[in-house]
Amino acid sequence: MPIKLRYLIGNRTTKLYQTMTIKIKTALIDDLEAVSKLFNHYRVFYQQPSDLALARSFIAERLTNQDSTIFFAHNGASEPLGFTQLYPSFSSVSAQRTWILNDLYVDKKARQKGVARQLMEAAKRFAIETNSNGISLETAFDNTTAQRLYESLGYRKNDGFFSYFLSMK
Repeated sequence: MPIKLRYLIGNRTTKLYQTMTIKIKTALIDDLEAVSKLFNHYRVFYQQPSDLALARSFIAERLTNQDSTIFFAHNGASEPLGFTQLYPSFSSVSAQRTWILNDLYVDKKARQKGVARQLMEAAKRFAIETNSNGISLETAFDNTTAQRLYESLGYRKNDGFFSYFLSMK
């Protein structure tokens, strides 16, 4: 279902309202080019070198092998606005599926317009539909904008566990 948002452009004397349509869909192989471009921008945001071929290959593999679920936001003209990528996992304690929300990215021109919130809501609906235990995610300590969004959607910081990582490089 498309969401229409209105936002003000201009100064006090000029009031021009534009409508932005946000459509969220599950990415398919047909969306490879648009999602790959967003994924490349996402990696650059995290100080990785731009490499569209790598991004395309990585996303194509995820979509082809159904390793992850990607929700893709675009406007009515299919202009890419953002994406989120979830990876399946399982909780032995609850004996249920869980989802890891590994990636969330919104293009600079579409930020602060509700795109990230709509992507997160799509991920939540998907987690409910797949009868999962929940969604986990991580974010940088200094990414307070994302933290505010997550907390406004009901996510809570985990104070009971430390996170560890063993690098193979």
